[in-house]
Amino acid sequence: MELDLKLTGCRAITMDPARPAAHTIGIWQGRIAGLDEQVADLPAAETVDLGGAVVLPGFIDAHTHLAWNGRRTIDITGLATAAAVLDRLAGAPGTGWIEASGYDRRIMDSPLTAADLDRISGDRPVYVADLSGHACVVNSAVLRRLPEITSDGWLTENEQLAARTLRLPYSLDEITAELHESARQVLAEGVTMCAEAGIGAGLIASSPLEAAAYQRARLPIRVQLMVSAHVLHDVAADPADRIPRAIDLGLHTGFGDDMLSLGAMKLWTDGGMIARTAALTEPYAGTDNSGQLAESEELMRAAIVDGHHAGWQLAIHAIGDRAIDFTLDAVAEAQRQRPRPDARHRVEHCGLVRPDQLDRIAALGLVPVVQPTFLHAYGDDYSEIMGEERAPWLYRGRSFLDRGITVAGSSDRPVADGAPLRAIEFMVRRRSSGGRAVGPDEAITVEEAIHAYTLGSAYACRKEHVLGSLTPGKLADLVVLGDDPRTSDAIADIPVLATVVGGAFSFQRSS
Repeated sequence: MELDLKLTGCRAITMDPARPAAHTIGIWQGRIAGLDEQVADLPAAETVDLGGAVVLPGFIDAHTHLAWNGRRTIDITGLATAAAVLDRLAGAPGTGWIEASGYDRRIMDSPLTAADLDRISGDRPVYVADLSGHACVVNSAVLRRLPEITSDGWLTENEQLAARTLRLPYSLDEITAELHESARQVLAEGVTMCAEAGIGAGLIASSPLEAAAYQRARLPIRVQLMVSAHVLHDVAADPADRIPRAIDLGLHTGFGDDMLSLGAMKLWTDGGMIARTAALTEPYAGTDNSGQLAESEELMRAAIVDGHHAGWQLAIHAIGDRAIDFTLDAVAEAQRQRPRPDARHRVEHCGLVRPDQLDRIAALGLVPVVQPTFLHAYGDDYSEIMGEERAPWLYRGRSFLDRGITVAGSSDRPVADGAPLRAIEFMVRRRSSGGRAVGPDEAITVEEAIHAYTLGSAYACRKEHVLGSLTPGKLADLVVLGDDPRTSDAIADIPVLATVVGGAFSFQRSS
C-alpha cells in the first residue's frame, strides 16, 4: 500500500483518548490511514515534514453564516455618529438598494432614523443591518412599502424580516461568490467544516433556492445546511407515519454526503442580546424590557413538535432564559409524543441559563451550541445589561461539562470574530476584550475547549463517526498550528500554518 500523503515531524493532539498523541500521520484516499508505527514503514506519494508544528483535528464551526459573512455590503462597523454613517452611505454606486452592515445602535451618538437615511437616498430603498442580525434601520422608501408598520426606521425581529423580504432574493451567482469569500476566510483560521445556520427562509436566508448555490459552489470546506422551519408545509403522508408537516420529498437531517449535507432544522424562539430582544424572565437591568419571543408559543411549539415527528434534528435558537424555558418544555412534549432517544436536538446560543435549567438540559440530551467570542467582543455590555446576579450565567462552560452535557463551539459569524482560537482562549480565560471577568467560574481547560471545537461540534452535527479526532478511518481534516494551545499564553495569536481537508492542503500560510 502506498499512502497519498505522510505528515512527519509533527506534534499531533489527536483528541482520541485511545491514542492522545502522534508524530506521524498517514493519509490515503482522503482518510487517516494510521499513526506513527502503523504507517512509518509505508511509502507515500508525498511526504511533508512539519518541522515540529502542532496538529489538531480541523476545527468545526457548528453555527455560522457563510453567505451573510461574505456579502459585499457597505461596512459601517465601528461608526458611532449619524454623520459618519451618512457620509459612508452617500454616493453608493448603482441605482437599486443601498445595503450596509455592522450598525451598532449602542455606540451611536443618536440612533439612526429613516429621516436621516432619507437625506442621502433619494428614491432608493436603504437597509442598514444591525450587527446582531436581529434588527435594522430603513428609510422612508422602505417604510412606505410596509404600511402596517409604524416606526422611525428602527425595526426588530419580524418587522425587520418584513423589510428584508422586500430586498430578497439574492441571485445564485451572488450567493456563490459570497460562499467562496467566506470559505477562504475560514480555511485561514483552521476551520474545515461549517454548519450554515438557516437557509431557505427566515432572518438570515438569501433565497428560496439557496441550497442550489451550495451545490454550485463546490466549496473546499465541508458544509452542513440547517433548513429553516419556515419551509415546513402540510404533507399528505400516510397517517401511520405521523408526519403532518415536512419539506418536499420528506428530506430531513442526514441527506447528502461528507462535503454537503442537510443538518438540523433551524427554529427561532427569541431575538438577541445586542438588539435587546432576547426573551428574559426578568427585565434587562435598569429597564422594563424583557425582550420578546419570536412568534406565538402555539406556532413555535407546533414547529418543534412537527419537525421532531418528521425526523429532523432540531437547532432551536434560544438566547434568553425565558426562551430556554419554552424550548425545554416544547422538546419535552415532542419527546413525550414520539420518543427519539438520540434525536440530539440542539440549543443554538443557549446564552443565559439559570441554575435550575442546567439539569433539564442534561436530562433532555440537548446540545448547547455556544459562541464564546460573543463574550470576548460584547462581554462588558452583556454583563451590564444582565446585572451582577445573572452575568455569571452567560454562555456557560464548566456547568455544562460537569453535568455531562456535550458543548459545541461556534461563531455565529459575522456577528463576532469567527476564529476558533480566539473562542478557545475565551473559554479558558473568560475575559472580555476590555479585560472584564465574565463568569470566571465557567472557565474550562484548554483540552476541553479544543474538544468543543472538534469532537463537540462534530457530535452536534452528527459527524463524530467521521470527524473531530485524528483517528484511523476518519476523514483527514486537520489544522497545523505554530504553537501548542495547551502551553501558550496567547492562544488567539497562534498562527494557523496550514489547513488540510480530506488529505489536501486547502490553505497554507505564505512565509
